[in-house]
Amino acid sequence: MTKKRKHQEDFQKVKLKVGKKKPKLENATDTTFKTKAIQIPEQLKEDGVLPTQNRKLNIKDLLSQMHHYSPGVKHNALLGLKDLLSQYPFVIDAHLSNIISEVAAVFTDKDSGVRGAAVHLLQFLASKIRAEQIAPFFPLVSAHLSSAMTHISEGIQEDSLKVLDVLLEAYPALLTDRSSILLKNFVELISHQQLSKRLKNREKLSWMLSVNPNRRVTSQQWRLNVLTRLKKFLQAVVDGSSEIEDEGLQEQKDSPHSVRNPIYISWKVHANNQQHIQLFENGGLRPKINSSFRLRSLASVMDSAEKGLSSAENLKGFIEIIIPLLIECWIEASPAQSAPILGNLLESEYQQLMQQVLSIIHLLWKLTKRHDETYKMELWLRMNYLVDFKHHFMRHFPYSLQETVKHKKKDPCKGNRYCMTASNSVDHLLLNLTLCDIMVSLASTSTLQMDSGWLDMIRKFVTDTLQDGSKLNSKQVNRLLGVTWRLMQIQQNKVATEPLIKAVYTLYQQRNLLFPVRTLLLKFFSRVYQKEDLRTQRIRSRSKVLSRWLAGLPQQLALLGLRNPELSNQLIDIIHSAASRSNKELLQSLQATAARIYDPLDGTLVLLPAEAQRRLVQLVYFLPCLPARLLACLSRCCIMGRISSDLAATLIGILHMR
Repeated sequence: MTKKRKHQEDFQKVKLKVGKKKPKLENATDTTFKTKAIQIPEQLKEDGVLPTQNRKLNIKDLLSQMHHYSPGVKHNALLGLKDLLSQYPFVIDAHLSNIISEVAAVFTDKDSGVRGAAVHLLQFLASKIRAEQIAPFFPLVSAHLSSAMTHISEGIQEDSLKVLDVLLEAYPALLTDRSSILLKNFVELISHQQLSKRLKNREKLSWMLSVNPNRRVTSQQWRLNVLTRLKKFLQAVVDGSSEIEDEGLQEQKDSPHSVRNPIYISWKVHANNQQHIQLFENGGLRPKINSSFRLRSLASVMDSAEKGLSSAENLKGFIEIIIPLLIECWIEASPAQSAPILGNLLESEYQQLMQQVLSIIHLLWKLTKRHDETYKMELWLRMNYLVDFKHHFMRHFPYSLQETVKHKKKDPCKGNRYCMTASNSVDHLLLNLTLCDIMVSLASTSTLQMDSGWLDMIRKFVTDTLQDGSKLNSKQVNRLLGVTWRLMQIQQNKVATEPLIKAVYTLYQQRNLLFPVRTLLLKFFSRVYQKEDLRTQRIRSRSKVLSRWLAGLPQQLALLGLRNPELSNQLIDIIHSAASRSNKELLQSLQATAARIYDPLDGTLVLLPAEAQRRLVQLVYFLPCLPARLLACLSRCCIMGRISSDLAATLIGILHMR
């Protein structure tokens, strides 16, 4: 066979005919396959145990849909989660970690409907989850909240404030633990950093208010929204700090380590040396130990950034940033800018912004008080901000509200979910009182000469407000009396304090005062009396108004009767305190009213509860004299059974000692 023939046999070309099927190649791959379904009964059985909602989706299905690219699917998943968890609350505990992480992740979702559904779901979860349950997962929630507050999208920033509202309402303590990060976020929401020309050499950044025309609300309305949340946040910080004592007339709170254990003394047993009184152990007082020792977990591990506003350096740094911004907000809303012709009249929106500015400064002033002894914060605040406050805040003081006629036209805020309306009526008096509180905290006895100008303005405003204060509520009265007390401490001579006490007494004489208001006034007068009584006899110059108030207390007690037992108890305590100090005016008035107080038919003694009766019986010991008529009334109270036998024995013992 020749080579040509052999080559043709090896490489033969197959001739294809029309209509015939193409033959398969020898190296062709067979792609046919067969499938069979695999069933796992146990797995199906486990899925069947999980509860489902009306769309037959369980918790795992709904959480998996949160990662879907479609906003509609995620929105429906959030609604389904709320529906499922409301029907089966036990699912929350079993899947808490996954629920929190998935809901927090959509705080920064691009779709506004998804974010709105997430806020509603978070609000529902906050009512079901306790603080100790969510505490391990709160760093994740806080991180997503910070991401939303600093997001580039205006809509996400606006919705982040709604998330903040829910968390402040439900978990204020957990949120304030991360104050160092959140406070910076608040600043960035209304301002931006700018390198000042004067500070370039020191490389220090300054902040200035920012204006964003892309927002759905005006710049002032946006700042009002942010400052309202900042005020709530700082209020939570103040409320959570046990070291801060409230100003004004609130009683000092006992330390959490102070436990008062009242003891009852039987004089007969005590006289026979059968009962020993441990004075300090039962008084609840503990020696104050000034020690720098702290546990390592509280001091070494936590750096300055994590301490937040509890660190004096952090607090000073935040004040240096926020106060200039607040002054800029004030200048924009001040009467000189908004309505030069109207003087000190303010529109409602401007006044809300100014109120938030002053409230934030007032809360920051409270936070500085716990560092005042070491860092001299009051002196630092006065040196840095008194000039600006006098120039801007006191320029148009006092402020009043401009009443505008409302025309029938469409409200721009109606139908706009980004517009926040004031939930409370505008209170111009509270604005003025907050300003007074801030300013008087910067004054002292040593600076009285320099501050006399604006202090006289505040003193006149306080006096006029007290004299015409029949419609004041308890919050206004508490702030007003706090400013009055501070003014009396700054200038302690009788010429300055007597008009203030007289103005408070004018308010006290008003009829139909609310019970909280009456209680605050009683506390104020009691505090003034105790302060005055502490002075030595040589320099004591008792206030005539205060003596008149003390002399009227027994008659008020006799007239009050059983109409308000709590107020009667307060009057008895004050009368007992003054009687034990041998106050001449009060003892004379108590002597004249004793027959009515101890009347066996309708006297105060027989109408009040047992504890108040015991205090009234003890007052008999302080009476200057015991006439026959009074002894007859006391005898009839014992014979008719209007007081208990033990109290009658106590009364006989007191009379025997007299």
